[in-house]
Amino acid sequence: MPDMVAERSDQLVEQLREMMLIREFESRVGTLFENNELPGFVHLSIGQEAVATGACSVIEEDDYITSTHRGHGHSIAKGLDPDRMMAELFGKETGYCGGKSGSMHIADVDQGMLGANGIVGAGPALATGAGLSIDQNGEDRVCLSFFGDGAMAEGPVHESMNLAGVRDLPVVFICENNQYGEMTPAEDQHHVEGFEARGDVYDMPAETVDGMSVQEVYMATAEAVKRARNGEGPSLVVCETYRYRGHYEGDPMNYRTDDEVSEWKKRDPIDSLESSLVEEGFLDESDVEAMRDDASDRIDGAVEFARESEFPAEETAFEDVYTEDI
Repeated sequence: MPDMVAERSDQLVEQLREMMLIREFESRVGTLFENNELPGFVHLSIGQEAVATGACSVIEEDDYITSTHRGHGHSIAKGLDPDRMMAELFGKETGYCGGKSGSMHIADVDQGMLGANGIVGAGPALATGAGLSIDQNGEDRVCLSFFGDGAMAEGPVHESMNLAGVRDLPVVFICENNQYGEMTPAEDQHHVEGFEARGDVYDMPAETVDGMSVQEVYMATAEAVKRARNGEGPSLVVCETYRYRGHYEGDPMNYRTDDEVSEWKKRDPIDSLESSLVEEGFLDESDVEAMRDDASDRIDGAVEFARESEFPAEETAFEDVYTEDI
C-alpha cells in the first residue's frame, strides 16, 4: 500500500506540473495576442486544465486524441513541444504545421494528436474514423475525443457516437462542459437533463465528473479506456468545468457575471491540487514555487524560439494542401 500511495502522489505531482505548464503557456499566449504579436484568433482553456491533463495521463504515447478550437491544453497534455506550438501560433516555419495552421488547427499525427479543429463538433468524427482504423488493423490503441457542450448539439457528434457504439470502437468521448457554447448557456441549448443522458441513447456507459478535479477526470477516463482496450466499445465522460476567459480573446463577456467567474475560480484545479499536495506533505511551498518558475522559464524559452524562427517562404504556400496518393 505505501508503494501505491507513493506512486499515486508522484503522478499527482506530475499532473500539477503539467497543469501549471498549460496555464503558463496560455496566459502568455493571451498577453502576446493582446500585444498584437500573434496573427488570427486564439481561444484559451484557462480553468479547464484538469480535463486535458487528467484524461491524457491515462493513455499511451501511441494512442490518439482529437481536439477542438480550444486545444492548447490537449496538445501539451498529449506531449507536444511548447516550442513548436508557440512557433505555430506565431506563424513561423518551425511550427508543427509550418506556420500555416495557427492556434485552431495544430496537429502532429506522429504524436497521435490528430488535430485541433475550428469546426465545432468535427473532432468526434475523426476520432471514430481513428477508432475504426484501430479496429480493422487489430491494434492495441484508443482514441480520446475532446469536444464542448456546444458541440453536443451538432449532428456529426451524434453520428459518430452512434457508429462507434454500433461497431464497439475504442473511442472515449470526452465532453468538456464549460457551461457556455460561445456566449449561450448550456441549459439554453439543450433540452436534456445532463449530458450523461446522451450515453443512454447510444447504449454506452456515461459518467459525469467534476472537471475541476484532475483526479476525478483521471479515474473516469481510466475506466473508459480500460473498457475500450478490452473491446467493450466506447464511453462518454462528461466533465463539468469552466473557462475563465471569454470564448475568444477580446470577448467582452457580457453574458456572465463577475460573481459567477469568481465562484468557479474558488474551485481552481491547480490551486486545489497544489493545496492538497502541500497539506498531505507531498510538496512544500518551495517545491510549488520552483514548479511555477520552471513553467515560466519553459515558456520563456518557447517564446524566444518562436520569435527567432523564420516565417515560411512564399513558395511553400501551396504545399501540404493535398495528401500524397495512398
